[in-house]
Amino acid sequence: MKAPSVVAFFNEKLCTLPGLKRYLRDHIPQLIPMLQRAAIITAVAIVVIPGQPVNAAEGGSGFYLLGQRGQGAAPVLPEGVFFSLPTFFLSSDVSGSQPLEAGGFATLGLDADVKVTMPSALWMTPVEFLGGGLGLSATLVYGNADLSADIGISIPEIGDFGVTDSDDRWAMGDPVLSAFLGWNGDNYAYTLTTSVNVPAGDYDLGRLSNVSLNYWAVDVTAAGTWLFPQNKIELSAATGFTFNDENDDTKYETGTEFHLEAAAHYQFSPTFSAGLNGYYYNQVSGDSGKGATLGSLKGQVTGIGPGLSGTFMVGPAPVSVSFRYFHEFNAKNRLEGNSAWLTLTIPLWVPDGS
Repeated sequence: MKAPSVVAFFNEKLCTLPGLKRYLRDHIPQLIPMLQRAAIITAVAIVVIPGQPVNAAEGGSGFYLLGQRGQGAAPVLPEGVFFSLPTFFLSSDVSGSQPLEAGGFATLGLDADVKVTMPSALWMTPVEFLGGGLGLSATLVYGNADLSADIGISIPEIGDFGVTDSDDRWAMGDPVLSAFLGWNGDNYAYTLTTSVNVPAGDYDLGRLSNVSLNYWAVDVTAAGTWLFPQNKIELSAATGFTFNDENDDTKYETGTEFHLEAAAHYQFSPTFSAGLNGYYYNQVSGDSGKGATLGSLKGQVTGIGPGLSGTFMVGPAPVSVSFRYFHEFNAKNRLEGNSAWLTLTIPLWVPDGS
């Protein structure tokens, strides 16, 4: 027999049992501080405000950060060692209110601001495999997650009750190991990349803010870049899947995720281009595990925005810089907001003649 919802129960009882009203008025202020923050947020988001989105993917995000591949999605790199410093910014939120049938209303506000820097070392080896060049990379992750939640419930003859919780910290995320194959011709380049998230970062069970995912994940992405010199146009696209293991601490397993990114840039000069970038994300299988108490949720979101890319010299070394900004929409079971990427790449060593 299906249990009635908490809201339906309260709406029915509040209208017919004055004694229950008095009990709630006297005891809710003492009960709320005893509730765990996660239980409060989940109960209000699911039961009291059913019209508001609920996050799929544990923590509302996954291993593959959307928008990381835009212009030059399949880079042409010579043999050598390179240093890359991508920095990711995200500001997202959700808010709303829902009237209660017994009178009054409930409100919810969730905000997330994330800043992550990912210093990476990339070695383009002299090894060829299946006709393509083999590259290896290792990435460290360090960042800040600032999350806050505001919940309010107002019921006539009972009172107003609110819960505010926040968490803000800098921490080490999980390191990432990658291998890729690259093929290129005069006006095209293709790459096939496999990346592995290693759960070795700072993770604290029960905290709102965790930069580390605390689970193994593998992403496989194919990318291509095509040049049209006569029109000074560059087109790029990347698509892939992310496969996630279960978080041993939370018993939560994020479903398999699909991501698609694309870019169209105009080459104003050999060293500067500008254009449009976009991405689409969709979970192809729902979340699972004992910790997925909200059910088999699937997330979805779309983002689009401008991008700039340029190259300049620092002494004898060419330095590449790119900037991409995205505005998100069409979100389902995810927070919705704005994100940006700022990436710096510089060669550390290239053999003579390359």
